[in-house]
Amino acid sequence: MIYRKNVFNWEQGLRIALGVGLAAYPIVVATEPAWPWLVGGGMLILTGLFGFCPACYVVGRRTPDFGPPQHG
Repeated sequence: MIYRKNVFNWEQGLRIALGVGLAAYPIVVATEPAWPWLVGGGMLILTGLFGFCPACYVVGRRTPDFGPPQHG
């Protein structure tokens, strides 16, 4: 794996839901220009799907490792 997940599972669902809402907003309300809403929604959807947020990585946010204990 190239990256380590730094977004919790509940947060992934929230990011996807908010991303869909942001991307749908200019379609429902007919906001001009629509591209900032689509880009913002797309970024939230992608970070929710992959479970990795580059901005969280830069500030040092990590999720706890819930794997088996490491010996040695």
